[in-house]
Amino acid sequence: MKSATCRVMPARRNAARRLQVQRRHCSALAAAALAALLAAPPAKAAEEGRAPLGDLLQIVVAPRALLAIDGEGGGDTREPLERDEQVLWTGSRGLVGMVLTDRRVLAVRTRSGRWQTTRWRRGESQPAAAELGDRVGLVATDRRLLGFDGGSGNLAETSIGPSERVIQTRVAANVAVAVTTRRALGLSPFKGGFFEVSLRVGEALQQVEASSEVVTITTSHRLLFFRARTGAWSERRLELR
Repeated sequence: MKSATCRVMPARRNAARRLQVQRRHCSALAAAALAALLAAPPAKAAEEGRAPLGDLLQIVVAPRALLAIDGEGGGDTREPLERDEQVLWTGSRGLVGMVLTDRRVLAVRTRSGRWQTTRWRRGESQPAAAELGDRVGLVATDRRLLGFDGGSGNLAETSIGPSERVIQTRVAANVAVAVTTRRALGLSPFKGGFFEVSLRVGEALQQVEASSEVVTITTSHRLLFFRARTGAWSERRLELR
């Protein structure tokens, strides 16, 4: 009597091979989907301002014009210089760039297609440089605060009163703040423009910190918080002993 043997029929063998191929294909698709999922948040975060940016803009001073070389949208944006106008300072970071001349403040962002400009006022103090973040720029004089909103690509302006002076300024990637003897002003590239909160009589400034898109100001009476994402100030009272 012959011993029994177990044989795999050709049809079953082919089915097993097809099953292995299907499993490998599904595994490859799952791995690709996981890789895409893991790669998506940083790109989205960078687009929304939640991740640091590389420098995507370069400013070149040509003989008769300023050129903003756009590394994000491509091409360049030209701004003619006036006759005998002297360029005193240029700077760029992230999406934004600013230029100070002996006559004007100029600002530009990637994909904007045009420069924003404003003239110095007669007798106005002219700082040696602007302060830049990835999406904001700030210039403080004795007469005005000039803020560049890299979200909309617009220059924002607020006047400094005759008996008011700027005490401190801070700029981070997506937020800027200026503290005067009367108020604090936060600049948001997400909501556009300056947002202010008044300081109280006798309230002494102690510390100003800025990180990414949040500003914290410590005074003798309160903690003040500015969030660029909402353009809103909030506060928490300090316990006084």
